[in-house]
Amino acid sequence: MQKVRLGRSGLVVPRNGFGALPIQRISQADAVRLIRRALDGGMYYFDTARFYTDSEEKLGLALEGRRNDVIISTKTGATTVEGFWNDLETSLRLLKTDYVDLYQFHNLPFCPKPGDGSGLYEAMLEAQKQDKVRHIGITNHRQRVAMEAVESGLYETLQYPFSYLASEADLDIVRRTLDAGMGFICMKGLSGGLITHSAIAYAWLAQYEVAPIWGIQKESELDEWLSYQDNPPVLTDDMRAQIEKDRRELSGDFCRGCGYCQPCTVGIEIQDCNRMSLFLQRAPHSVYVTEEWRRKMDKIDECVHCDLCKSRCPYGIDIPNTLVKNKQDFDKVWTARR
Repeated sequence: MQKVRLGRSGLVVPRNGFGALPIQRISQADAVRLIRRALDGGMYYFDTARFYTDSEEKLGLALEGRRNDVIISTKTGATTVEGFWNDLETSLRLLKTDYVDLYQFHNLPFCPKPGDGSGLYEAMLEAQKQDKVRHIGITNHRQRVAMEAVESGLYETLQYPFSYLASEADLDIVRRTLDAGMGFICMKGLSGGLITHSAIAYAWLAQYEVAPIWGIQKESELDEWLSYQDNPPVLTDDMRAQIEKDRRELSGDFCRGCGYCQPCTVGIEIQDCNRMSLFLQRAPHSVYVTEEWRRKMDKIDECVHCDLCKSRCPYGIDIPNTLVKNKQDFDKVWTARR
């Protein structure tokens, strides 16, 4: 099994970390079974967040009695000290533990620092003093905030999107993070589902001292990642050719599916509808040209242009306009197939 040391935190985790966001979408029984299978297979690092509805509760049930076998990281998106403590105590209760191995500030629009007036970093230090938090990290989708966190010297880890579709600016953040002695936790290793070759994604990331966490909600997905535990994929010329092809197709601004644009004022499923053009390029049309997707895409016509989604997007995408383009592309395929 390939492992990665998370910088000066000293935590050593497998290259196959379990991203627990998707287990929100499955039943409690299925989630518990999936998590226990993952742990039995050697996937002992689990990453979740207070924001992920019942994900922490499901992890707590599945991992009860096996706390010493696992490394758990979770996150708080709180912007007040009161919210910070409420989130932490709730997470500890649901996870059925008295400490979190790694506690992370979750995609805040700023980098918490001592004396910044928010009190958040001071609260994190107090939680660490109380041994409720072992190590301190930060997650973000914004390049500016991520770089500020690295330069601050205040954090042991950074969790940030990274895949073979990364920009040069993203690569620079990874290099600087590692040079600063921080651990780099890689989210969006499949770029929100746009990368469809897991072995290539794994092999490409293995070139760097980063710890990927993979979102898992199906037995078949888990089996795929577990198969790489003892037989990790290695980059080949064919893989490099596929990477270059994907980069050509997916260059420029595109929706990563992070979901921070939600909720929509009129109920548009933004993070899926806004990637429809790419889905149609990369999957059989029969998967998406359906009556269900027709209804979802038609919802775009109800957009009131409040621009809330645009203001929330950490990548600065002009969401209302890209939604229109995605609907136009969908309509062309729909018409052609009918």
